[in-house]
Amino acid sequence: IHFYKRLLISSMQYNSVSLLKNVSDSLLRSSKLGRCLSSAPLTIVRREEGVEHITLANPKTRNALSLDMMKKITEDISRAGEDKTVRTIVLRGEGKVFSAGHNLKEMTVETSYEYHMEIFNTCEKMMMLVGQVPVPVVGVVTGLAAAAGCQLISSCDLVVAAPSATFSTPGAAVGLFCHTPGIPLARRVPRAVSGYMLLTGQPITAEEAYNAGLVSRLVEEDKVDDEVKNICAAIASKPRGVITLGKRFYQQQIEMPLSAAYPAGGRVMADNLWYKDAQEGIAAFKEKRKPVFGHTQDKVEG
Repeated sequence: IHFYKRLLISSMQYNSVSLLKNVSDSLLRSSKLGRCLSSAPLTIVRREEGVEHITLANPKTRNALSLDMMKKITEDISRAGEDKTVRTIVLRGEGKVFSAGHNLKEMTVETSYEYHMEIFNTCEKMMMLVGQVPVPVVGVVTGLAAAAGCQLISSCDLVVAAPSATFSTPGAAVGLFCHTPGIPLARRVPRAVSGYMLLTGQPITAEEAYNAGLVSRLVEEDKVDDEVKNICAAIASKPRGVITLGKRFYQQQIEMPLSAAYPAGGRVMADNLWYKDAQEGIAAFKEKRKPVFGHTQDKVEG
């Protein structure tokens, strides 16, 4: 009897140790996986000939604009805008989806109102930055841009799309109307189009988006990269300081009544004339030569 008792106790001890080891190994694997996932970049950034390419790199979530993702995009755009060698920023999504919008898992009642407001305040900061950054931002869409993803595209200065692209603001289908995505969308396309997208939640095709003015250039998918290069090269051939001034006033005058926009525009043009690069461009035109721009906002003394 004592022999069998000792055998039973020994077996139980072995099984307990084995179980603890299995649990420990499982936790270790889980911890390693967690660290691996948390260290995976949310965006991929590369610089090429003065073009900052920012790619949303979380295709498993359909490049959802989580709080962390929006903070990272904001950081990437801000850093690029501060670099005088950057002439254009290009935004695109990895995989078949540009972005499916906010991460709804962050928007349950298990989180707080304050956390929800942090999401939307961060989103506002990111969207406003796209318009405020001193170089043009080009959005590239070859798949779906939905909800806040469509909002981000609507905020870009220029949009290049392939025929496979679709655009939608389907929030009402899950009980959360696309209130903020509608803000830049309504300023980009006619009310008949934005109203249709917001109230029905139905997507529009790339061709419909092009005809409505949401898309700047619609080209075959295998020509998208070439079109983006052509746009960036055209921008790079202009003085950086002048493009910065032009983008800033363009954004401002959209919100002005016509009676205010014209006198403000006249003052900006007169100011622009005193830029060294403006005078260099005029001199080059008169002398029938190629201008040599300094790409600054320095002015002629006078």
